[in-house]
Amino acid sequence: MSGPTVPLQHPDAARFAPFGRFVVPPDMPGERQFYSDMLYLHPDGSAPVLHVNHVTPQTLPAQVSKVERHPYAAQCFFPIDVSRYIVVVMPSDGDGRPQTDHALAFLLPGTMGVIYSPGVWHMGAKVLDRLGHFAVLMWRGGPQHDDEFRTIAPISIIDPT
Repeated sequence: MSGPTVPLQHPDAARFAPFGRFVVPPDMPGERQFYSDMLYLHPDGSAPVLHVNHVTPQTLPAQVSKVERHPYAAQCFFPIDVSRYIVVVMPSDGDGRPQTDHALAFLLPGTMGVIYSPGVWHMGAKVLDRLGHFAVLMWRGGPQHDDEFRTIAPISIIDPT
């Protein structure tokens, strides 16, 4: 693979915070962990949409040449049947373009979800090891188009070990 490399890192909520939140189960039985605050921002006239996707496994190193963002609403991924998966995020420059030189890559277990904040450039779902399924919650519809896709110069996601 060619181009810049981005090493996978373990989930780090503080490093991920500018891009969204990780969804983790509560520590104690009977407790609940709420993430509803991430869902309040959405385009007027839009409605929540919940779907399940089917993702084929990738191997490392993985190449990323396309990213997406949703400027007005959060997008949530909840693993249903996933071993491990890769999350890649990057900020926007002053003109709204993805800053690939500031990309971060995280290796998440199938027991952890992710919520991307509005406007965050991210890679589509990539699973490792075996086929995977995610429940995806997002907002759709309304007068504002909330899906933006960009082709980027390829970056390689590598296992640092």
